[in-house]
This record gives sequence, C-alpha cells and structure tokens, in this order.
Amino acid sequence: MPAFDVIVCGSLHLDIVVKASALPRLDETAVGTSWAQMCGGKGGNQAVQAARHGAKTAMIGRIGDDAFGQTLHRNLQSAKVDTLGVTTDSVNGSGMSVAILQDNGEYGAVIVSGSNMTINPTSLSSTLSALGGTKIMVLQNEVPNAVNVAAAKTAKQNGAMVVLNAAPARNLSEALIANVDVLVVNRVEAEAISGLLVTDRTSAIVALNSLGSSQRSVVITLGGNGLVVCPKESNAVEIEARAVKVTSTHGAGDCFVGVLAAELAKKATLVEACQIANERAAIFVSRI
Repeated sequence: MPAFDVIVCGSLHLDIVVKASALPRLDETAVGTSWAQMCGGKGGNQAVQAARHGAKTAMIGRIGDDAFGQTLHRNLQSAKVDTLGVTTDSVNGSGMSVAILQDNGEYGAVIVSGSNMTINPTSLSSTLSALGGTKIMVLQNEVPNAVNVAAAKTAKQNGAMVVLNAAPARNLSEALIANVDVLVVNRVEAEAISGLLVTDRTSAIVALNSLGSSQRSVVITLGGNGLVVCPKESNAVEIEARAVKVTSTHGAGDCFVGVLAAELAKKATLVEACQIANERAAIFVSRI
C-alpha cells in the first residue's frame, strides 16, 4: 500500500498580490488599493488543497535559502503536507510571483521561477522511494520538462495514476504525455496544445481528439462555462458551472486539481471527482 494518497511534484512560489481597478497599460503606473503576501506556485497550491480535502499528501519541490523559502515551507507544514521531498537551493532564490487582482476578480501575473528550475530529475526515483509511494502523482508545467518526465515515469512504474495539469501551456514531450493518465487543461491551454479554438463546452468537445482522449482521460475547464470531462475511450460529459459571486479567480484551477486528485485517491470515478472539484472551486472563487 502506498504511503501517500497524493504526491505533488512541482512549483513553490511566494505570491505578492496587488489589488487594483485594472491592469496597467504599457508605460502606465497604476494605483493599487491593497496588497497581500500569499503562498503559491501551482504545485504548492495543489498540495495544500489536496491535504485540506483529506488526502494524505506530500510535496516534492525546491525552495531558496531565504525568507520566502522559510514561509513556503511553514505553509506546507501548517496544511499537514509532508515536506521530506522539499529541498533547499543555497544559490538560487525561491520562486515568486507578482499578481494584479482586478475589481472584477480577474488577474494577471508574472512569475520568477528561481529555485524551482533546479529540481534534480535524477533524484526523483530515490525521493519517491524514501516517501513510500503514492496513489496519485500530480504534475504541472512550472518546473523543467525533464523533472515531469522523471516523476511521471517513476510514478507509473510504481503503479500510481499520473495527473498532469499542463499549465502554463507549452509543448508536451512524447516522453511525458505517454506516461500521463489524466490531462487537465483550461481553455487557453487546450487551444495552445490542440491548435483549435476553444470558447465553450461544444468547442471543447471538438478539441478532445486533438488532446489524445483516446489514449488518456482529458478534462477541459472553462471557468464560468463549466467543464468537459472525457474519460479514456468514453464519451464526453459536460458539467455546468455553479453560479456564485466571484471574489477572485486566483488559484481556482489549483483548487480544482488538488480536490480532483484527492477524490481520485478515494477511488471516485473521474466524472465524480470532477463534479466535486467543480463544487469546491466554485466555493473557492467566492471567498476572499
């Protein structure tokens, strides 16, 4: 029996979130109304959300030997995420981002990857062995492709299900995608990978073939338009968005993926897991 329900291998960023009425235009200095410091990175966010949803969760990542890194480490531990696989880079600073949150809840962000880019792919096999294995391995695209490939291959060899949240969008190597069981993308990522315009659930269904839904399960999230779920070699299922007043969409996708992984570890079907993750993400975006 694997020691963990979910292991997330990926990014850890400290986010500086600034609230403003709108994103600044080129050469404009916009006036903000408030700012906050938040622990993030897609990997860190997903691990915390999986743990909060009841999954025994571990994180594999890398932080800098700095105050940001200490904060990120404490945040994982406070959420009861195992940090044995989180190592420290004494040369490169911790990953960070600056996000501007608009009054309508939408946001734009810039990330600096820092120590996230120095995770050693050759150490992942021994790290996973030391952790004791997992039911679900979760990956994203904020670390080098070689790290994702090594983590996916090792996890698959040890019987885990591999979930890839292909965000931000980039070319997916065959070595990686061949080891992915569930591909999760939003509209923008689906367009970038498939080459097809994705605007709603109908066009998302059209894009499924180009995303390899005959070889792996595919989930396309569409924000306020809901999502489309296509279990491997099955018909697509459309799920409606829950109507809520949006406070902020920042981190909503990570909430969805974390809860999805936790539910899959409980042996929920993909459609069942997506329905629950959709509900949790709706609650997430409606809170401050």
